[in-house]
Amino acid sequence: MDYKRQLEKSILASELACKEILKVYHSNDFQAESKDDKSPLTLADKRAHTAIVSVLKETGLPILSEEGKKITYEERKQWDYFWMVDPLDGTKEFLKRNGEFTVNIALIHKQKPILGVVAVPVSGDVFYAAEGKAFLKRNGQTITLPKRSPVSLSQNGLRIVASRSHMSPETLDFINSLKEPSLVSKGSSLKFMLLAEGLADVYPRFAPTMEWDTAAAHAIVNAVGVSVKQKDTDKELMYNKEDLLNPHFNCY
Repeated sequence: MDYKRQLEKSILASELACKEILKVYHSNDFQAESKDDKSPLTLADKRAHTAIVSVLKETGLPILSEEGKKITYEERKQWDYFWMVDPLDGTKEFLKRNGEFTVNIALIHKQKPILGVVAVPVSGDVFYAAEGKAFLKRNGQTITLPKRSPVSLSQNGLRIVASRSHMSPETLDFINSLKEPSLVSKGSSLKFMLLAEGLADVYPRFAPTMEWDTAAAHAIVNAVGVSVKQKDTDKELMYNKEDLLNPHFNCY
């Protein structure tokens, strides 16, 4: 597998998607519809999906996207490598116009995310990782994201990432069990990116997420030495399961 080529393609796809999203974001025509789960679906999702597929199809690898998720398990379980895509993660943040939404693209191999790109349309930031190294493109410069030192949940003053849109009682109980924690809030996969940048220590997610919500960010935080483990286990999240719903997890 030519990881350099796949990374170049996925970064290009993410940046094209960001441009399409911003066209809608800076207009007043969100064309919000309703998905099966009643969350908003916007014109931006569709345009971003089209832009991403136009680039990634050149790799010849299958694509599993939130906007194209009706591929049967019987078909996709045969895939060795495939792209997992969320064209617009953080639709609620998009509609709130707070800038905290992302484009997520991951390359999955044998149920593990081995390459990830998280692009932020409003800021222009692009986080990406492959082959155990993570990077951040910001303001025309590319920096290497350093490895994180391990943290212990018994430490004082841990910086905990909590969602603005989803805060479960179980998450509150977890936070209350820690010693003098402080809270940091972000939308979408930017919660993971706080850990990737060293701006937070723990991201507990004891509420529903789908595989495309986490796959790209998972690859990036793994590259800086942070795990994304199923709650109360030592097992990392796995991808391309029959049920694409993630179990609850803790990232640190």
